[in-house]
Amino acid sequence: MKLLYFAWLRTKIGLAEETVALPAGISTVADLIGWLQTRGPGYAEALANLSVVKVAVNQEYVLFDHPLRAGDEVALFPPVTGG
Repeated sequence: MKLLYFAWLRTKIGLAEETVALPAGISTVADLIGWLQTRGPGYAEALANLSVVKVAVNQEYVLFDHPLRAGDEVALFPPVTGG
């Protein structure tokens, strides 16, 4: 699965993108985020307040209960404002 990180999430995690093999039991965006939070202090800090984290799967905005598949591209980013 390809993961993309944007804005301050990228800064805190220290990566713009990565490809990961998900452990067994990861089936939703919420599961993925929970697993990412355990991968180190940068991930934990970046994902500590999920009210300021948005997610897109295959370039479509989704909620945290959205199901995931092995070949998905998941992007995590702060809320986007217009202007």
